[in-house]
Amino acid sequence: MSVTRKIVVVLISLISFVVQAQVVDKKQLPVDTLRNKRVEKSITKVVQAVDTLKPFKPDPSKVVWMGAIIPGYGQILNHKYWKLPIVYGGFLGCAYAVSWNSNMYQTYLNAYRDIISDDPTATSYLLIIPKGRTIDSYGGKSAFTSILNTKQENYRRYRDLSVIATIAYYALTIVDAYVDAQLYDFDISPDLSMRVQPTLINSGIGTSNSLALQCCINLK
Repeated sequence: MSVTRKIVVVLISLISFVVQAQVVDKKQLPVDTLRNKRVEKSITKVVQAVDTLKPFKPDPSKVVWMGAIIPGYGQILNHKYWKLPIVYGGFLGCAYAVSWNSNMYQTYLNAYRDIISDDPTATSYLLIIPKGRTIDSYGGKSAFTSILNTKQENYRRYRDLSVIATIAYYALTIVDAYVDAQLYDFDISPDLSMRVQPTLINSGIGTSNSLALQCCINLK
């Protein structure tokens, strides 16, 4: 027999001996002992999983930054999903107001520029006049020019106010998310109790004490 074959036989014998020893050890253990060990392992895993669970508390700084980058994301981090329709509905309303006033401002601005220009082909102001009416029905060209100027200034102001309202609403959504994060675990239902009891009030040196009623409010 060669040296290599002898080594292989020895290794196989050792492996068989180790496997048999493990099987014997397991057979020697009582069934209850094995069952108890499995139960202990299961309990240990459950306890470790419970220990890893922490009460939810949003991070105010993260809420502010994410809410500033993605509008409405702060409400998502706070788990206030019911506020999302309000947030995005408000942004849609602001966007519509900005778009509408911008278009109207541009329309009346172009009409005003055309009516005061000397170019005979610049007649965009005629498109503003309703069907069946003429410039004379507004009091003539001078009066109609004044109306166009007033309209374009008004819509410019409305557009600017719409932009300011959009920025203010954007800031309001961030503040709302920040306040929700700060007060997430705040108890808003305290146990208020009031106690009325008699007391003596010292009116000053050399004077007698006065009898009065004292009200005490306890916050628990």
